[in-house]
Amino acid sequence: MSDEAFEPAMPSDQELRSILGEAQTIAVVGLSSKTYRDSYSVAGYLQTKGYRIIPVNPNETEVLGERAYPSLLDVPEKIDVVDVFRRAEYTPEVAAQAVKIGAKVLWLQDGIVNEDAWRIATDGGIDVVMGVCIRVTKNRLDREAV
Repeated sequence: MSDEAFEPAMPSDQELRSILGEAQTIAVVGLSSKTYRDSYSVAGYLQTKGYRIIPVNPNETEVLGERAYPSLLDVPEKIDVVDVFRRAEYTPEVAAQAVKIGAKVLWLQDGIVNEDAWRIATDGGIDVVMGVCIRVTKNRLDREAV
């Protein structure tokens, strides 16, 4: 479910370019080893673009050649962007973990919007992108830059 009445302000294209240009490590929460899942194809795409992917899923041990972790709190390295493939009702907990680990950006994928997650992240000093696909955004910005 999403908070349909809540419409967060989207970062500008310039801000999105900055987010994606500065990011090196992207934790993908909900990343599945099932190749037909959107999380798998999006994370694979991000790898081809040079990002280091960290799978976060308690049901996985390895995805796309990378060790998986049960939660963001278990990841032993710095994370720039937390990309979320979980239902909206689970995102406030993910936002709280993202704040705790010092991530720079919380990115909720296409169709995922949650006002509480937005508030937790922004109150914690994290930039938030909600309801849009990181792959679609990266593709669009790359095409427009040519």
